[in-house]
Amino acid sequence: MKLFLRIISYLFHPLLIPITGTLVYFRITPKYNTNAIESGNILPIFILTVIIPIISYLILTNIGLVTSIFKPNVKERRYLLYINIILFLMILYKVIPNNYTVELYFFFVGLVGAAIASLVLLYLNFNSSLHMTGIASLFMYLVSLSVHFELNITLILSITMLAIGLVATSRLYFKAHSKAALVVGLIIGLVSQLLTVKFWL
Repeated sequence: MKLFLRIISYLFHPLLIPITGTLVYFRITPKYNTNAIESGNILPIFILTVIIPIISYLILTNIGLVTSIFKPNVKERRYLLYINIILFLMILYKVIPNNYTVELYFFFVGLVGAAIASLVLLYLNFNSSLHMTGIASLFMYLVSLSVHFELNITLILSITMLAIGLVATSRLYFKAHSKAALVVGLIIGLVSQLLTVKFWL
């Protein structure tokens, strides 16, 4: 059980949510996209949301600003969120405009909003669950895509809902967050994506 929940925490880590949303978008969209458009989005987004953050976190660990990547304290989480916000903004201003896909653009707008909301709460000494924020953001984005493209992606949505429950169970099992932190993280993820819907749906 412990190993299974540990794997769940890694599989649905917040770092993997942006690239997961990107890959799912290109997998289910009925729009025609050339290979150049797909690779022009997927590769830079993977580098900016997975590779660079991992390298940055390792550097922060080596210089002593972060003691643990997996269980950072409130101050350390601020550094991680600063990095994520900057990288998300780079994607919005430099990556997606070159290969413009409106649905993907506002997915990242929502992610920026969620990261900023989480950062504000940290300054109020409230540590919301970034794992829950990430998976909830992905879920609401998939729901919006389903409505937007009139697609039946019930299986994907069901798996994502199951993942939400498993992530919450995992975070509680490892005592990484309180129930309140999980609920707030869930709300941030859902609302941040929901607020962008009127701009593209």
